[in-house]
Amino acid sequence: MAQAYTDNRPQLQELIESLGESKVVTNPATIDNYRWDRANDPGAGIPIAVVRATSSDDVQTTIRFASSRSIPVVARGAGSGLSGGSSAVDGGIILSMENMRDIEINPLTRTAVVQPGAFNAEVKAAAAEHGLWYPPDPSSFEFCSIGGNIATNAGGLCCVKYGVTADYVLGMKVVLADGREVVLGGPRLKDVAGLNLTQLFVGSEGTLGVITEVTLRLVPAQRPPTTLVATFSSLDDSTAAVLGIASTMRPSMLEFMDHPTINAVEDATGMGLDRDAAAMLIIQSDEPAEYAAKEIEHIEALCNQHNATDIFATSDREEAEAVIAARRMAIPAVEQQGTVLLEDVGVPLPRLGDLVRGMEHIAQDRDVMIAVIAHAGDGNTHPLLVFDPMNEDQKRRAHIAYGEVMDLAVRLGGTITGEHGVGRLKRPWLVDSIGEDALELNYRIKKALDPQNIFNPGAVFDPAAIAQQDPAQSAGTP
Repeated sequence: MAQAYTDNRPQLQELIESLGESKVVTNPATIDNYRWDRANDPGAGIPIAVVRATSSDDVQTTIRFASSRSIPVVARGAGSGLSGGSSAVDGGIILSMENMRDIEINPLTRTAVVQPGAFNAEVKAAAAEHGLWYPPDPSSFEFCSIGGNIATNAGGLCCVKYGVTADYVLGMKVVLADGREVVLGGPRLKDVAGLNLTQLFVGSEGTLGVITEVTLRLVPAQRPPTTLVATFSSLDDSTAAVLGIASTMRPSMLEFMDHPTINAVEDATGMGLDRDAAAMLIIQSDEPAEYAAKEIEHIEALCNQHNATDIFATSDREEAEAVIAARRMAIPAVEQQGTVLLEDVGVPLPRLGDLVRGMEHIAQDRDVMIAVIAHAGDGNTHPLLVFDPMNEDQKRRAHIAYGEVMDLAVRLGGTITGEHGVGRLKRPWLVDSIGEDALELNYRIKKALDPQNIFNPGAVFDPAAIAQQDPAQSAGTP
């Protein structure tokens, strides 16, 4: 239960004097806007302040202040997270990076030096001015921040061919728990000096430090893609088609939408999607024109081989963008159907069919709607469990199904999160996903870098378990 708002200005006076009145927010109505991310974690606490940093100096000042008083700090970008990773903590400080938005492109090294509050779309646009491209492409790319992308190692629609955020992070500046800012990596394609600490912070969900600047790798602009849409009357046929495609080629996009998702998107858009289809695949090839035609022809043959009911292909940019827009709006469309518990489970690609079919069985057994979208080409699915919040029994069944979906993914050799992060909502299942020994190593690293556990406490790791760790112990000591 979150505590009530109190007047914390006396406690914060030193910080206010150091940063200025405009950067330290104590007004309860304004603070309330920063308590949740898109996951709407019901356990979100009430912080004592929001700091709107504009520089690394602001971040260092805030961390030193918080560290000296053992005050929790939750770094926040755009608040677009889907696992409660930036939920506020009672008595803590929300460190907002929204005003740190600088982007500098170096065409010679094909890199971008970016502050964490910049949107993914802004980096793409800045790179495009130089004929370059930043590939990581979450559905929320228009309003998610680069800092948040790094915090969860975000992927997106293009990751099947071009990889995820970690593949494009060359270096960063990070403020540690003692207020020091360290420089890790840099604009070099090859660098094996020391441990790869840069990648340690990618996917760490703000639990190890606060990223204040990042150096990103860029690539030449993507060629105009050719897009193919195929519908299927059977889930098994659609996932078999995915395996057939992925085993013989690497398209630049291979996305999946199931029957409930198709109908939710059609309800929201009226764009003429087949409401009877069990599944729909959206596939793109961005190979040079002559090769793209052959690739799409081969993909079409594979879809027909697996009993596609309808196939549509286009090289027209506007037609393709309309289809991709339908896929990107799948989550908001499903959210219009009720309250959503959003999953992010992934499996080795050969088990994709087992995962999708297993989730269908869970939905039937628990009498709960589960709409499934997926980055099918790499086995990363986003099941959305929908329930009426006023129906307590349905809510209970949805939460049971939520855990069963994660249990299913783990049994199939998969993971409880491919790109959204563990956050707070999935923490109870982390040990099953990675095992007790690996979890203990995580705890030791966390304790070594953040001995007071001030960075995003309660996200990813169990605070009580972290408190028991002794960083001076060797990993092999019982």
